[in-house]
Order: sequence, then C-alpha cells, then structure tokens
Amino acid sequence: MKDSNFLKAQNGRLMWHPMTSPQDSIDTPPKIITESTGVSITDIDGHTLIDAVGGLWNVNLGYSCQPVKDAIAAQLDKLPYYSTFRGTSNDAAIELSYELAEFFEPDGMARSFFTSGGSDSVETSLRLARQYHKLRGEPGRVKFLSLKKGYHGTHIGGASVNGNANFRTAYEPLLPGCFHIPAPYTYRNPFNESDPEKLAQLCASALEDEIAFQGANTIAAFIMEPILGAGGVIPPHKSFMPMVREICDRNGILLITDEVITGYGRTGAWSGARLWGIQPDMMCTAKAITNGYFPFGAVMLGHKMVDTFENNPDAKIGHGYTYSGHPVGAAAALACLAETKRLNVIDNAAARGTQLFDGCKKLQAKYEVIGDVRGGHGLMTGMELVSDRDTKKPVDPAVGMKVQEATYQAGVMVRVSGPNLILSPPLVLNEQDVNTILSALDAGFSSL
Repeated sequence: MKDSNFLKAQNGRLMWHPMTSPQDSIDTPPKIITESTGVSITDIDGHTLIDAVGGLWNVNLGYSCQPVKDAIAAQLDKLPYYSTFRGTSNDAAIELSYELAEFFEPDGMARSFFTSGGSDSVETSLRLARQYHKLRGEPGRVKFLSLKKGYHGTHIGGASVNGNANFRTAYEPLLPGCFHIPAPYTYRNPFNESDPEKLAQLCASALEDEIAFQGANTIAAFIMEPILGAGGVIPPHKSFMPMVREICDRNGILLITDEVITGYGRTGAWSGARLWGIQPDMMCTAKAITNGYFPFGAVMLGHKMVDTFENNPDAKIGHGYTYSGHPVGAAAALACLAETKRLNVIDNAAARGTQLFDGCKKLQAKYEVIGDVRGGHGLMTGMELVSDRDTKKPVDPAVGMKVQEATYQAGVMVRVSGPNLILSPPLVLNEQDVNTILSALDAGFSSL
C-alpha cells in the first residue's frame, strides 16, 4: 500500500469519480476514507466522524457487522465464484432465493432475479416488464411512466425513467417511450398545492391523464420509489401509492417499486411497499441487501410475473449478468438478512428517525437557510436549503458545500446534492449518535 503522502498527491488525478466532474475532483480532492467501525469512519488524517450518509444509503448495519464479514470470508474459501447462467447454480444463491421469498411474502413477492446492484435491478425490471406483456400477447405495451424528481440509477433504462435532468441531459437521446408525471412534492409542485392529501390526488389524476393520452395499451409499467431518495427525501401522502396501485390495475399496467433505498428497513417498515400498504408486481432491491459489503442486488417478482413466465414455454429470459447470483454476494446477503431480522432494525430506524427528524425541524426554526425539512419515516431525512424562504429560491451550491465541510469538521459526514442536505445514517445508531449528528449540523449551519 502506498503511503498517505502519495495517496493525497494522486487523489482526484487518475480516477474519475461518479456524480462530479473530473476537474472538480482535482480542484477539490475527495475525502480519503481509510477505516471504519460501528457507525463511524476515519479519514487518512485520522479524523473520525459519524457517517450520517450510511455509505450511500446502504450500510444499514454499520461497519462492524461481523457475521456478514465472516460469511464473505467463508464463502471465498469454499466457492469464490460460479455462474448461475443456464445449466449451473450455487448453493448460496438457492438458499438466498428461499429466504427472500419468505421475507417479502407479505409484499406478494415469490421469486428472485439476482443482479450486481441497484441500477442493474432497475434495468432488469424494465426489460422483464416488456417481456411480460409480449408473452401475454400485448407487444405494443413498451412505454414506461415514472415521477419527476425520481431516481432509478444510471443505466440507459434507469436514466430514461429518472426524473432529474442532471442524470439525463448529457446522455440524451435516451430510451424512447418514457414519460414523467409530477411528484407528490409538497414544497414545490406545479399545482401550488401545499396540502399533501390534495396533492396526492392531483398527481394521481395526472397519472390517469397521461395514461389516457398515451393509451393504456401502449404502457408496460409505472416505476417509483416509495419515498423519493436522491431527489431530496420526498415522502408521498399515505393515500398516493394505493391510488397508483388501483390505477395501474385498472389499466393493465405493471407497478414496479424501486426499493433500492427503501428495502430492508430504512423506512421503519421492511419495505416501502409495506409502509404504504400495497403489493407491487416487481421490487428492485440492492444496497442494504449486503450492507454495502459486496455489490449485489435482487429483483423480486410477484405472482403476475410468476404465472406468466412459468406457464409459458417461450418465456426464455435473454438477460443476465456475469455476477447474477454471485455466491459471495449471496452468502453476504444471507448473513445480512439474518442479522437484519435478529436486530429487528425497523424499530430503531423508526425511533431514531423520529428523533433525527424532530431535531432537524428545530434547526429549521433556528436557521433561515433551511427552507424545508422532509422525512419522518425511518432514517431518511432531507433538508432543502434556500436563499429566501418566501420565494423558495435555492441556495448557491457553494453554500451547501460550506455547510457540508463545516459539519464534517465538527465530526459528522453528511451529503449535499444540489440544494438538498440528505441524511441516511446506519439503522443501528443510538440516541447519542443522533444528538452528535444534530450538534454537528448546528455547527455546520452556524458557519454561514
């Protein structure tokens, strides 16, 4: 391993980083994280801080989950890799498919298709949605609907259903036939509606209007995050997803929930679908499935999908990844799922999430720059920063970065994306950890 002086000198020079420009990585070198324990990380200068980002929404069990580490090591000794393409399988992937079917049975899920991560899971769900309709004799159902402000990864299909221009414009033209409706985003929406329940109805009506305009018989699926994550932590009113489920059923459209963030307990429920009391046709999962310790994902498939594919001799799935069902990833997921259930992390996520949300609301009362605080469902909270509360004008990006840096120096890693400061800490943090996060945020905002 090279020494710290070498690493600092090369930082940002030879590696292009996601979600930023190469020049920015040179001008403002990234933090170099070298160690971790519990819910904390340590940088190359020995500065230890609480990770209120949870890796990237995925380290639900913290950095010291020994059962997952042990499972990875044991599987590497036993079988470090084998394919699950036609004709071969591995024992870890088979066992995981059984455990996931049991875990997601209340969501109506019955089968797994394994992937390498969240973007892969989204891409898989879009492809299988089109194939589902072809198998049923409706080959014209090829379009996809989604929410503005939604995030669905960075593959060509995921970027096409993404509702944020930052992930689209530089790569257009994207997949044709993808259309977006307004998100139930109370703080900013085209209806100027501040009542969440009324806004949910307006957005549901917009969905029906778009379906009527496009023609229901041309639409394959509607995909959405149960709580929009990267878009700024935007929870819909509790009535929204049940309305979406009914609209999709009435029009023969599949409903895909993107649970890459919301799956496995982050919302204070085991899935975002369960939080809102609906059963989707497919669920995209990844991130916390291995606690971030190994790249892995799973698309969960409901009974509509199962009945159509398993009762049709022409239903060959011409899709997959070299690492689909990777035995090390499957072993990690098995251990992670067992530990997630043993700790019953949804209870702590709900309690600590309420504490964090309430604390952020108090900071909003103290600092004019905080225009909106969103969350209240488990450990996912967003703070939208504005230069003027009356006009809701977003802050200059430099303001958010200044808050992020000052919070970092005060002992907490947070993430700023556009005008949004996003908090998604591990689900195993304690009451004092939350107080530390809030104190560091206070210091961050007082630096302005």
